Amino acid sequence: MAQSVLELKAIERSYIQGPNTLTILDKADFALMPGEIVALVAPSGTGKSTLLHVAGLLEQPDGGDVIINGQSCSTLSDDERTAIRRNEIGFVYQFHHLLPEFTALENVMMPQLIAGLNPAEAKERAEQLLAYMKLGARAEHRPAELSGGEQQRVAIARAVANAPLVLLADEPTGNLDPATAGYVFEALEALVRHSGLAGIIATHNEDLAKRMDRRVTLSQGRVVEIP
Repeated sequence: MAQSVLELKAIERSYIQGPNTLTILDKADFALMPGEIVALVAPSGTGKSTLLHVAGLLEQPDGGDVIINGQSCSTLSDDERTAIRRNEIGFVYQFHHLLPEFTALENVMMPQLIAGLNPAEAKERAEQLLAYMKLGARAEHRPAELSGGEQQRVAIARAVANAPLVLLADEPTGNLDPATAGYVFEALEALVRHSGLAGIIATHNEDLAKRMDRRVTLSQGRVVEIP
């Protein structure tokens, strides 16, 4: 049996609001297998972003453990968690967060350069990714010169530039019109399938969710499969 690339074990996460404690995740369990794309479908305010932040080691849970590629992350130092985020996890958000002063090509090169890849290799991989996302002709354009859909496709290419094991996407098509959203999702799905990585995609779009391998939601702080 294949080992999961990401496992959440009995995750607990709460926030203090004045005199009250707001429980977001309550012993939540979840496993993501290699090559699998899972839709996370739940109303706003139920903890989708919190779950992704915990899974991506951006937020420390109050209890439980995050296991990435067989490695427990509960006792890692900040530097060790940062190294795993940089090398094993890719993030895509609702807003593209591209660096405005750099071209599409430079934005995709950036995480590779930070990881220590030499500029020539980083440029070659960035060009390949942008070509795969059908953006080869837009490589030298800055974000302000790109459409919303093009910006988000650049953000997706940047997220997988370091060949992560896991891609975490938080409403990646939420700011796009339906036609553009469908096109961006097709590009995202194709890239995930082609790369063999695994993905969790939080979305309100039921049509897109149904195209994924399975769907889960959050109920009373737990991850629940949607039949």
